[in-house]
Amino acid sequence: MKGKKNSSKSAFRRLNDWLHLWLGLTSGIVVFIVSITGCIYVFQQDIKDALEPWRFVEAQDKPFVPPSQLLDTAQAYMPGQQPTGLTYSNKEGAAAVGYMGSGNGEADFIAIFINPYTGEFLKKQTHGEGHFDFFHFIIDGHRALWLPYEIGRPIVGIATLIFVVLLVTGLVMWWPKKWNKTNIDKSFKIKWNGSFKRVNYDLHNVVGFYSLILAFVLAVTGLVWSFEWFGNGLYYITSGGESKPVHHHPHSDVSKAGMFAGDTVSMLDKAWYKTLALEPDAQGWYMTPILEDEEDAIELTAYKDFGSWYNRNEYYYDQHTLELYRVQSDKFSEASLADQLVMLNYDIHVGIVWGMPGKILAFFISLICASLPITGFLVWWNKKKKVKKKDSIMNRQANTMAFNVS
Repeated sequence: MKGKKNSSKSAFRRLNDWLHLWLGLTSGIVVFIVSITGCIYVFQQDIKDALEPWRFVEAQDKPFVPPSQLLDTAQAYMPGQQPTGLTYSNKEGAAAVGYMGSGNGEADFIAIFINPYTGEFLKKQTHGEGHFDFFHFIIDGHRALWLPYEIGRPIVGIATLIFVVLLVTGLVMWWPKKWNKTNIDKSFKIKWNGSFKRVNYDLHNVVGFYSLILAFVLAVTGLVWSFEWFGNGLYYITSGGESKPVHHHPHSDVSKAGMFAGDTVSMLDKAWYKTLALEPDAQGWYMTPILEDEEDAIELTAYKDFGSWYNRNEYYYDQHTLELYRVQSDKFSEASLADQLVMLNYDIHVGIVWGMPGKILAFFISLICASLPITGFLVWWNKKKKVKKKDSIMNRQANTMAFNVS
């Protein structure tokens, strides 16, 4: 019985090792690209802040100008174009009005930066065709391998799913057969004074183990964007069996249109001032300045913490009456665990949920993930050469014996 048990364990190990090898070889290049681009992208906002001074203004002890004034300033630099987004930052940050798809074939996105205290123009920044953006290039590689998104995103998703399997099979391979001092040292320590092959093996085996949990978290949060079924399944599990709700925007009461006709203050400004009274300490704002039709609601998002996005409160107002509507999970602090995880997904994925220490951690975990396909390939290659060398020696010995016999 004991022999059969050991035999079944051995068969399981062989199958596990075979899966780890071939899944790793087939997904290695994609995992490397996704990991190294993610590693670079972690600090994209910090680098932009350092290189683009127009993103900042001198803090002043006075209120921000209303959205309508920012829109008027931006319109002078984008005549005939409809803005798609408007943001306020914290007291030291510039406001910005964004334009998607300008329609002239020259850009995918244009941002007009404005001083929020004076409404003064600061900078027109263009992204897209004919205007190379390094971090746009990096994120295209991260999400779709620089392929068309309908082709690249599924490939990235499948490779990430394989990477999760590799983490599990890698843990099985790492697990010591016997928990004695020798095996424990091999599993938990890097032998820096060993040969190149030994150091490379330890970098794959030991470092891979230490980074396993956080690498798993990065992979899972990435899969949420790759596959809708995965995001829905994760929500189902974390909510205790509930289906993920479709994002719902409230509708304005068209029958009340014209209630504030003749008022010189725009409804967007009214909604802004109303929400500002509810969120006096907000560290950032986002709003959609132009509504598509009379049924749309005015939407404003207040971010509670500077530099992160998960801790936010969303406000919806009837564009005709300014009645405040509530929707599911419109406030992070009041949302369910499943909804909070949805809001946290991006911040966890890039590490900003823990501030600068979290970014540094995400950077190194991504770097380790990028190294694993390389060190794993070298482990396989060195074993392959060793087997070939052994076979060559055995062949020479067999030929020598045959010659002697003859």
